[in-house]
Amino acid sequence: MRITDIRSILKIFAVISILSNFNSYSQIKNTGVPEINNFSRTDYRAGTQNWRIDQDKNGTMYFANNDGLLSFDGSSWHTYRLPSNTAIRSLKISNEKIFVGGYNEFGYFKADKKGKLQYTSLALLVSESNRQQIDLIWKIHSYKNEIIFQSFEKNYVFNGKSLIQIEAPNRFQFSFDMGDSIIYQDVVLGLFEYKNGKLRALPNTSTLSNTEVWGIVAISKTRLLIATLDKGLFIYEKNILTPWLTEADQFVKKNSCLGGELIRENFIVLNSVLDGMIICDKNGKIIQHIDRKKGLQNNTVLSSFVDNKNNLWLGLDNGIAFINENSPFTYFGSSYELSTVYASTVFDGNLYVATNQGLFYHKWNKPFRENSFELIEGTTGQTWNIQVVDGQLICGHNRGLLLISGNKVVKNLDPNGYWGIKKIPDFKDYYIGCNYKGFTIFKKTGATWEFVNYVDGTNKSASTFEVDGNTVWLKKDNSLYRLKLSSDLKKFSSVKMYESLAKNSAGIGSMQRLEGKIYFQSGNKFYNYAGEIDGFLPEKRFTAIFKNLPVVRAIHQDKLGNLWYVFNESIGTLRKNPDGNYENVVSGLSNITGYLVNDYVSINSVDQNDILIGLTNGIAHYDSALIRNLESKPKAYIRSFSFAGDTLQVANIGNRIDDIVVKYRNNNVKFVFSSPLYENLDNIEYSYLLKGFDEKWSHWTNMSVKEYTNLHEGDYTMLVKVRNSYGVQSDPNSFEFSVSPPWYRHWLAYICYFGCLVLAIFYVRRRVRLQIRRNKYFETVEQRKIYLEKEAKIRQEQYELEKEIERLQNDKLKIKILSKDKELVNNSLQVAKKNKILNGIIYKMKEIDVESMDEAAKFQLTKLNKSIIKEVNADKSWHDLEKHIRNVHFDFLKRLKDKHPDITPRELDLSTYLLMNMSTKEIAEIMNISNGGVELARYRLRKKLNLTKKENLTGFLMRI
Repeated sequence: MRITDIRSILKIFAVISILSNFNSYSQIKNTGVPEINNFSRTDYRAGTQNWRIDQDKNGTMYFANNDGLLSFDGSSWHTYRLPSNTAIRSLKISNEKIFVGGYNEFGYFKADKKGKLQYTSLALLVSESNRQQIDLIWKIHSYKNEIIFQSFEKNYVFNGKSLIQIEAPNRFQFSFDMGDSIIYQDVVLGLFEYKNGKLRALPNTSTLSNTEVWGIVAISKTRLLIATLDKGLFIYEKNILTPWLTEADQFVKKNSCLGGELIRENFIVLNSVLDGMIICDKNGKIIQHIDRKKGLQNNTVLSSFVDNKNNLWLGLDNGIAFINENSPFTYFGSSYELSTVYASTVFDGNLYVATNQGLFYHKWNKPFRENSFELIEGTTGQTWNIQVVDGQLICGHNRGLLLISGNKVVKNLDPNGYWGIKKIPDFKDYYIGCNYKGFTIFKKTGATWEFVNYVDGTNKSASTFEVDGNTVWLKKDNSLYRLKLSSDLKKFSSVKMYESLAKNSAGIGSMQRLEGKIYFQSGNKFYNYAGEIDGFLPEKRFTAIFKNLPVVRAIHQDKLGNLWYVFNESIGTLRKNPDGNYENVVSGLSNITGYLVNDYVSINSVDQNDILIGLTNGIAHYDSALIRNLESKPKAYIRSFSFAGDTLQVANIGNRIDDIVVKYRNNNVKFVFSSPLYENLDNIEYSYLLKGFDEKWSHWTNMSVKEYTNLHEGDYTMLVKVRNSYGVQSDPNSFEFSVSPPWYRHWLAYICYFGCLVLAIFYVRRRVRLQIRRNKYFETVEQRKIYLEKEAKIRQEQYELEKEIERLQNDKLKIKILSKDKELVNNSLQVAKKNKILNGIIYKMKEIDVESMDEAAKFQLTKLNKSIIKEVNADKSWHDLEKHIRNVHFDFLKRLKDKHPDITPRELDLSTYLLMNMSTKEIAEIMNISNGGVELARYRLRKKLNLTKKENLTGFLMRI
């Protein structure tokens, strides 16, 4: 084949691929129910009814509500009331103005310089006498450079400056924007077209005057679809009005129509009074039906709107609904009577679903019919698996291994509970099933199944097992078992358990069959079993493919070759390209994070557009061709910036923001983020960075509010980015502001500080000089003081020295006196002894017989006797001694007398003698008594002094 031929073929494939993708993007899913988010009045805190819906350039949604203008930016709701507090019935956004209309009132909201919506009434342009005849403004249209407010009686055309009034031919009902014209319904004459300032009747439409036209949709340039309240649908083409007898028409006639919208160019949304809404194609075939049973909170749809991402908003009689038509996911849940799903398969025109309640089935057709799944009789209870085995349907059930045909259980092959069944490659027509107690052998002959035997050797079982030749691999918890079948299939000839795949790996992550071969995985590292070493060898190809992915815990390869892997509570896929390489896709699958059935991940790829994933609350239908349309970057907005006393609605101001300066006393600021992402609101996350304060981007969080406190003065830039539920990040959005310094750090304050510093230096210098002078004066005074203190100290020391000398002299004198006292006492004692001797001599001389003596001798004896007597009588030393002792010890005797008044003079003398430390003998001689008398006197003295036996008398006297 020539190179040019190859290039031509590649071009043809490329064109086909582009057309296929375009066709996918323009489709409405006709299988399952799209994601529905209901917003009740408790969510948005306004009226129940929502009559019109529109969206501004930032993606913020606005609703004409009974309580006023309602807005939603994906994070928060706000209500803006009309001055008259009337309901708003019409809404149109044009040129950054939000035009609204109600009863006898119409005008517009526009953001002021702070971004706050302020209302301007255009009804004031109507003369006061006619203002009360305005009636309800039901529709508002932006036509060329005009804004048209339609009431029942008139058109009010606002050209930006003035208001022009156009009377209705009879009475207007409703009006509809066709792009280059506006079509009105007149209640008498039918339809009129407003073009270039004139009304022109449309031929052959007067038959519509007996009904209300609630919607007109241009399904082609020459073909209009007209939806009436109670007469059904009509096609107006080439001035001919004909009924549109289709499925959609039957629905409208049955449920009454309240208008509609064109969605994705090829489909039509029709609202109803009684049964929600439908989406039909241009042939009138119903593709999708959403009502209360499918999850809508109210069946009366007053309005519908297709947003900038082709998602659908419904204004309900009680609430608001968002329908995620742009998602690759739709769901079969409780509305289809499904619960937790463990497996599914499409076989023989039916979709079979294994759930915790039993095996259910439904016709597999497009569009998917609305009736619920039906339970196959006899399968009530836990159903683990449903699989096609050699052209027949086998169900692994809590009651046994069931053979299914159509909607019946044909045979129970074994009443034990079963996980599943697999073919044994080395034994033709033989299959092995894993049940609660172990393994079982079955044989299939033609279309007939028969039980053969239970396999002895192990009672281990689990839902994850594979068969390779005559070897069964079983993964249970974190262990792996290699079970080798005997030649007669009656037992396992060998059983070996493995706790790890390599020395540095812990546990067994997963076991899976990829491209027809069994692989084992731990920590995203893949291994093959090598029988020659009875061990596991590393595998490079899949290890490289999964190298940069999160640690997986289960892998499944579908029949399209795609690899599905489970990590944490999420799922991802490696989509196989024609060249054999794999492309990682995670973003579109994050919607079902947290809803997967742990350890029983069910993925059934019917084809590229029909992938069924089992969830805890039903089945997710996934169209992989739609995921490429979701990879566009979302937009992040800083919705508002608040500080003390003021709030800026930043998103409403746009490029009209002046320099924002926040006073330092208001340096606590708050940011509110938003993003016009309305699908999967719980999975929308923000990350932010305040330049000048934060060092790095914050962790992703679904909190849309961030506060900063005590910001220092300076310039700041707030950056925020958003990550949608598909994992796609936006570019950062920024907002700049400054915090002014406090007054004490202002540049004027620094000038004052400098002046004060100069004055302070001058003052300090002067004070220093004065201080030096004072210091010198005080130094002189201090020196004088020190001199005087030293002089006084010397005088004091001199005085104390003199006193000490005096004291020493007194002590010396006392010692001398005591010595003299002692000497005097001794002398007195000697005198006493002398007098005693002399008295003895006198006594002896009296015994001399003087008669025998001569006169001379007698004279001499008499003379001697007189001399001795005279000497004795003349000696007064004893009395002097007593007087001296009393004088010396006067103070002592006085204290003793004061303390003991009853003491006698004799006892005072004894006390003085004892104080002088005289012995008993000396005291006896002085007092002229015996030694016994002294002891008796001492005893009496002790008694009078009240002394105990243990107390020393002399010591007591010395203490007085």
